[in-house]
Amino acid sequence: MSDLVYVIDVESGNLQSLQNAVEKLGYRVKWVKNREQGLEAVDKAQRMILPGVGNFGHFMDELHGRGLADTVLEYIKSGKPLMGICVGLQSIFKGSVESPTAQGLGLIDIRLSRFDDSEKSVPHIGWNGTVLKGQEGDDITKSTPSLYGIDPSQKYYFVHSFAAVLSNETQIQALQGWEYAQAQYGSEKFVAAVAKDNVFLTQFHPEKSGEAGLFVIDSFLKGNKHARISTELASHKTAPGLTKRVIACLDVRTNDAGDIVVTKGDQYDVREKEGSAVRNLGKPVQVAEKYYKQGADEVTFLNITSFRNSPLKDLPMLEILRLTSKTVFVPLTIGGGIRDTVDPATGKVVPALEVADMYFRSGADKVSIGSDAVDAAEKYYANGRKGDGTSPLETISKPYGVQAVVVSIDPKRVYVQSPSDVKHHTFKTKYPGPNGEEYVWYQTTVKGGRETRDLGAYELAQASEALGAGELLLNCIDKDGTNSGFDLELINDIKSAVKIPVIASSGAGRPEHFEEVFTKTTTDAALGAGMFHRDEYTVSDVKKCLQTAGFPTRLT
Repeated sequence: MSDLVYVIDVESGNLQSLQNAVEKLGYRVKWVKNREQGLEAVDKAQRMILPGVGNFGHFMDELHGRGLADTVLEYIKSGKPLMGICVGLQSIFKGSVESPTAQGLGLIDIRLSRFDDSEKSVPHIGWNGTVLKGQEGDDITKSTPSLYGIDPSQKYYFVHSFAAVLSNETQIQALQGWEYAQAQYGSEKFVAAVAKDNVFLTQFHPEKSGEAGLFVIDSFLKGNKHARISTELASHKTAPGLTKRVIACLDVRTNDAGDIVVTKGDQYDVREKEGSAVRNLGKPVQVAEKYYKQGADEVTFLNITSFRNSPLKDLPMLEILRLTSKTVFVPLTIGGGIRDTVDPATGKVVPALEVADMYFRSGADKVSIGSDAVDAAEKYYANGRKGDGTSPLETISKPYGVQAVVVSIDPKRVYVQSPSDVKHHTFKTKYPGPNGEEYVWYQTTVKGGRETRDLGAYELAQASEALGAGELLLNCIDKDGTNSGFDLELINDIKSAVKIPVIASSGAGRPEHFEEVFTKTTTDAALGAGMFHRDEYTVSDVKKCLQTAGFPTRLT
């Protein structure tokens, strides 16, 4: 059998990681981007993958517009194996409330619905368990038959707002004849994977689900529909449900010798003292792989140096992402320079959407936007709480989905005697100010904390959500580099402002700080940097601490 795998590519989202996963397993990828290539695939392909990222309507429009919807249906009819991923799975349903006028392929008569955000954050982002229908409550061992290697004792990476939620008997009846696995988010159960004859589709991203996900792809490529769970993957069991994510963050810049390094400072200062050298804590690709092997649920790169102004095709971060995604099979986020920009090589204005697309095509799953999100929020409020459609948040989230856009918030605490002293959202603090002030607000900063704006973090969070952010990276200038723990009051305040997930950042100095932030706040994830870079603690140390405290975790 040929080692060639045909992959449908409607040029939306990160397909580099899928290619890397397929190649790591010993196969080659051939892209299918138009009807002519689709006809070749129907004739010659022995395996096909249909990955999808972002907005359901945008994806279906591209699939139909390129003549590839017919390709998929013809290929399925041929009886040869097809795998769908994320929106690739969603495409085989009747439709989605996300895009009411867009028509799915209709193989399953269910219309996708949005998760209920009254009890949980939406999008659903993170590592969740999946259980094959009929195996609920079973003791899972390495001899348990699976659906293409899906292991109920493992966690898989999900990132979506819409799903085939199984809320009534009619929907369950629509799945008759299909084998399926389900997952649970909050109180809602939804389809995590389905299979019938030659068709296999997953809502989760196996290419971003570590070794467990690679095993699923490998089982499909080998045609092992009911593969036994591998001894390695069944060596332990994890608690069901969504985990709290532990994220490793790498601040990346050039040092004084011109080398690209991972660095970390105190209060955003990456030098030990004025005039000293930039801290060099390792090479980005190798450091990222180390954290992946330690069990990091995600890796975030923050570009904090002027090389973001390099000619776009030569941006060093593009190569860092390409290389990292070859060995790191968890989600990658890139921040810094995601804005409308002028390419210094050509003088051409390049929209933020095109800049983001370059990063997605190089291996990024999400882009993080900082100062430009503040600008967009100020315009949003000046325009009567309306976006004008031109901000990076809006232009990127429209085709890629809100889950692809993270807004990085850099606030600092400001004490006031009374809420009436300022126009911003305030709350009563447990830690009065130097003059006995009982109230605080958090002032937004830009440019790495060097410049303040007359905008509160609470208001920025709400504007970001309205404009298209799917997640917030919540830093705290007062806590950065202190190793004293997260700012719990800030986190709880921002969580009360939005429905989207929040990542707690700044201040982590030991594993117990992660336990504390997950115990005392409702944050969805927590991020560490310096404590990992200095080898004081590993990601594994944090995971063990959380597991001991009773939190569901993804173990490696």
